[in-house]
Amino acid sequence: MAKRPPDRDVDEDALRVGEPGHAAAGLTGVLVSLRRSWEQMGTVRTARTLPLLNQQSGFDCPGCAWPDPLAADGDRRKAAEFCENGAKAVAEEATTRRIGADFFARHSVADLAERTDYWLGQQGRLTEPMILHHGDDHYRPIGWDAAFDVIAEQLAALDSPDEAAFYTSGRTSNEAAFAYQLLVRCFGTNNLPDCSNMCHESSGAALTETIGIGTGSVSLSDVEHADLVLVLGQNPGTNHPRMLSSLEKVKHRGGRIVAVNPLPETGLQRFKNPQHVSGVVGHGTALADEFAQIRIGGDLALLTALTGLLVQADDEAPGWVLDSAFIEAHTHGFAEFAEQARHIDWAATERATGLDRQQIERIARMLLDSDRTVVCWAMGLTQHRQAVATIREVVNLLLLRGMIGKPGAGVCPVRGHSNVQGDRTMGIFEKMPESFLRALEREFGVTVPHEHGMDTVETLRGMHDGRIRALVAMGGNFAAATPDTEATERALRGCALTVHVSTKLNRSHVVPGDTALILPTLGRTERDAQESGEQFVTVEDSMSVVHASRGRLRPASEHLLSEVAIVSRLARRLLGEAHPVRWEDFERDYDVIRDHIARVVPGCADYNQRVRQPDGFVMPHPPRDSRTFPTETGLANFTVNVPEPIEVADGRLLLQTLRSHDQYNTTIYGLSDRYRGIEDARRVVLVNADDIAALGFADGELVDVVSEWRTTDGDVEERRASRFRIVAYPTARGCAAAYYPEANPLVPLGAVAEKSNTPVSKAVVVRLEPHAHG
Repeated sequence: MAKRPPDRDVDEDALRVGEPGHAAAGLTGVLVSLRRSWEQMGTVRTARTLPLLNQQSGFDCPGCAWPDPLAADGDRRKAAEFCENGAKAVAEEATTRRIGADFFARHSVADLAERTDYWLGQQGRLTEPMILHHGDDHYRPIGWDAAFDVIAEQLAALDSPDEAAFYTSGRTSNEAAFAYQLLVRCFGTNNLPDCSNMCHESSGAALTETIGIGTGSVSLSDVEHADLVLVLGQNPGTNHPRMLSSLEKVKHRGGRIVAVNPLPETGLQRFKNPQHVSGVVGHGTALADEFAQIRIGGDLALLTALTGLLVQADDEAPGWVLDSAFIEAHTHGFAEFAEQARHIDWAATERATGLDRQQIERIARMLLDSDRTVVCWAMGLTQHRQAVATIREVVNLLLLRGMIGKPGAGVCPVRGHSNVQGDRTMGIFEKMPESFLRALEREFGVTVPHEHGMDTVETLRGMHDGRIRALVAMGGNFAAATPDTEATERALRGCALTVHVSTKLNRSHVVPGDTALILPTLGRTERDAQESGEQFVTVEDSMSVVHASRGRLRPASEHLLSEVAIVSRLARRLLGEAHPVRWEDFERDYDVIRDHIARVVPGCADYNQRVRQPDGFVMPHPPRDSRTFPTETGLANFTVNVPEPIEVADGRLLLQTLRSHDQYNTTIYGLSDRYRGIEDARRVVLVNADDIAALGFADGELVDVVSEWRTTDGDVEERRASRFRIVAYPTARGCAAAYYPEANPLVPLGAVAEKSNTPVSKAVVVRLEPHAHG
């Protein structure tokens, strides 16, 4: 039998701190996976469900976007093709716990708003549509037809379609995403903010400018056959655990790994692969050959030093270091870049990075010795003010030695959510190209707006000043995922309408607009039966592989609708039955949607046929496939990127937000961050022991964390997060870390990355103050 949800909420005073872990996964990971699955699903449902995870006849993991092995690469999937956190993600969705009308009758919105994200998520699956009318303090049941009528009436009553924003989470399938963006554009707006705006938008901006396409250039086989893998600002042991198996293959084939991170992360130190005997009873595999414990915000300074060292080495031995033939034939701007790169200010570099020159030169030697180099990164690079410049410098580093469009080499932005890349491919973007919009108009005989819409940060600003009055969210947890929590929640409560399509209760439901609706939807694990029979959906992974996902479990409630059905029925209410798009056909048979995708989305010809292949198909990528670079110059572009170190006053720290090992994005699975030795609490701030002493605090002391942000006018804004417990941890000196979403209140809405507008959640200037009790 599954375990009942917790009655009591988190007791932050129950914090226990032990030694950080020395190896990732292993037998402990297996046992935790099974225990969490049994608690949520029971033993029988666990046995039926986990074997289907990431299998060709089963469903794609609703967690991260790490790719599956491909038969074309000579690989085959294991019987257990999932990780600990993938098992937790499935258990959360396939749980037997349920939330119905009786739950909402017992709990007012005010009561629920006082609960933690963990408690809310643990209550179970939503089972029927709910509405909160103006002036009500409890959600009430509402029928589907009545719910669609309310939403359509409120949207139609807006002065302009541009007063509404339509958010999307990465869990949305390709079919639902394509239908959703079509609905939004037919309604008359391009306001399509999505979770990409807050994570890899910086990657897309940098890669589009430099190589002409915003996605990674490597396959899983490329990563596993690299001579050298640089892992920058990423913690795969927690955020993409299956990546550890690929890194293990790199080591077994003689490759080397460099980890660059402000914190030592267990998953990059040693991996105990539970698929192998040595990973269960042995010591496992040591992964990182070099750990560069960089100061927060120092990545660009490190990368410019590395590119400078390569250019200097070629100056000393012309033709023996750089790939001159590649540079001449395929790149633009090398001379200007090289002139800047040659001049390394070592004092400034060491100050910005916290690394010594000898270690940086060691890493440069590893780059020189490598014939095949892959650079992987995640939020540790993308959520900085100079994030785009930093990722452009990653590209510079690879272009110097011809590491784009070469087997075993390339750029690898590791996407977080399982279909966040697919949603963008399907048109979930506020600035889709003209060619895509014209293709939509030709395909459906409609007129869509061509003016750019609002991203996530712009949407929040629009809510604040009254330009956005309605939010419809397809999945996700908008309130907890966005920065500046107090301002975000105030903005949401100021909306006339908020609508959330969800599987489980989350923070966004308890900060409602004047009228608020919760629309429960099928999970990826569940059967999707429509008029034409059982349906499947498709997703795109982090390496551009598009494949099918088939839910196998009985739906959590007979009242659930699929995302496609919700979009299609809302479109018919909002746009009218005479609308030229045959929305009812979309709901009846998802093949109809896929046929439209084939004619609209570049690279998706014969979509229905190709996604039915056992491993699906790989989206085209001109730089990878033919060393063709669809940039403005027609070549790969070198760029000049000048580091601008973050100035931090005495008595201040630079704080990054991060995940616990027991969460995925804003979903909190549990209270065990065992790789860092932190148990039973989440309101902690990790600080170097020497910094704790220098600041006059003690390990375990209760403090308030106060962020300081200097506006463009020169004013300093402060934001406060109360009751955090100091935990001594071996972070880089001058740096600190805290879990999100608890630390999101410290991230200013105005602090964004240049060019990408991504919130700067990885470099927040803070001070600590003793917490005033009472």
